[in-house]
Amino acid sequence: MPDFRLGDIIDDHCIKCRRITNHAIVSLVSGEPAKVRCRTCYHDHDYRHEQAPPSKKDLKKAELFKEVLAAAAPGSTDTEGAAESAGAAAVPEPAPKPTKKVAGRKKA
Repeated sequence: MPDFRLGDIIDDHCIKCRRITNHAIVSLVSGEPAKVRCRTCYHDHDYRHEQAPPSKKDLKKAELFKEVLAAAAPGSTDTEGAAESAGAAAVPEPAPKPTKKVAGRKKA
């Protein structure tokens, strides 16, 4: 394990730059980098160990999936059937689309 010092250059994911860039160590806690400063945009942030945070879209998908699992009946053994029946009851059938009549041109 390398010994880190203040000012050492390490790679990390920058939120502002949205990519992995060179960072300078700004603070250490127990010999590990705690805060770093991006050398491209000079933004200070916590050290993220070169991992990008999950996107908001992925977080929303996970939240919706948890809601579906919570809505499923916990006592039933057939969780797929319960989820399908709950989903079928919650989604109304779409109304038929009205047809449009196109007026033709009048001949002069």
